[in-house]
Amino acid sequence: MAWGILILAGLFEVGWAIGLKYTEGFTRFWPSLWTVLAIVASLWLLSVAMKFLPVGTAYTIWVGVGAVGTVILGIVLFDEPINTLRIVSIVLIVAGIIGLKLA
Repeated sequence: MAWGILILAGLFEVGWAIGLKYTEGFTRFWPSLWTVLAIVASLWLLSVAMKFLPVGTAYTIWVGVGAVGTVILGIVLFDEPINTLRIVSIVLIVAGIIGLKLA
């Protein structure tokens, strides 16, 4: 259960990271509201997961899920560049997440 909560927290992290782009410096009300709610949900879910998982593992996986998801959505939504180095970097982050899960 804690792992599922942690992954959900990471997905909310992706949501608020992408949401920041739409807030235009927190000058747009609705995108800003949804971004703040995603931040709160992400941090709350992370804190719940940390009750059952080691802090270093939980935090690193949360950040990793957020980073990978944000890069992928940046490519899809904002036409950010995709190249070999970015793909290799994503694979390395995913490998680290898997390694921490198995450790």
